[in-house]
Amino acid sequence: MSDPTRPPQPRVISIANQKGGVGKTTTAINLGAALAEQGYNVLLVDLDPQGNASTGLGLEPEKREYTTYDLLLDDAPLENVIQTTPVEGLLLAPSTTDLSSADIEMMSIEKRSFLLHDSLRQPAIDKYGLDFILIDCPPSLSLLTINAMVASDSVLIPLQSEFFALEGLSQLMLTVRQVRQSANPNLRIEGVLLTMYDGRNNLSQQVEADARETLGAVVYKTVVPRNVRISEAPSFAVPVISYDPASKGAMAYRALAQELVDKLNPDTT
Repeated sequence: MSDPTRPPQPRVISIANQKGGVGKTTTAINLGAALAEQGYNVLLVDLDPQGNASTGLGLEPEKREYTTYDLLLDDAPLENVIQTTPVEGLLLAPSTTDLSSADIEMMSIEKRSFLLHDSLRQPAIDKYGLDFILIDCPPSLSLLTINAMVASDSVLIPLQSEFFALEGLSQLMLTVRQVRQSANPNLRIEGVLLTMYDGRNNLSQQVEADARETLGAVVYKTVVPRNVRISEAPSFAVPVISYDPASKGAMAYRALAQELVDKLNPDTT
């Protein structure tokens, strides 16, 4: 039951796909940056043991004293875990490889699927005035991903524009349905985002056509192009929106942020 004395809680969105290399972390970083650019306060929760979202926002491993591992398994205060980033309005809860053992360690905990849910709903989070929490999930349907879904209002699914892209989607949808039935009845699909799209490529066009025919309006109108600037930005530890604001990649993520906001606030469009 919600507490009427607390301010409105942020929209929590998991960015998930059990297939690696689909632009999941890139989307988490750049959607977060694009929402922050619009004036929203955003927290990016790095739940991937690879820690690429943390590195991509300029936080070196030696500066990650407290991480999402500590948040989940050691009851670390949010204030210790959350760090600022070079992007104004975008905060980060970083991860390290310590998180790779979390699945095994969580197995002995009774409410193991609710650890992240409870961590992100402690009253200490209110002081950050967050509008969005984005969770960068690991590339697997692990207990970490289940934790993210239980903690979330919705799931955003990046889908690479290549052969077999839709095949792995059924297992992810099944997992969402299972979480909805067992732990989070309000969980829904936020949207499916086509990434690494090459409009000159017949295969990209076919994947888009198949996705829109199969999934309908759940597929975002925005598509993220295959863009060298998106690939270069992480090596400079900044989002593409900061690295090259005029690039096609930056414009695509701005459009995605706007489309997301418009879908959540249909009365204002």
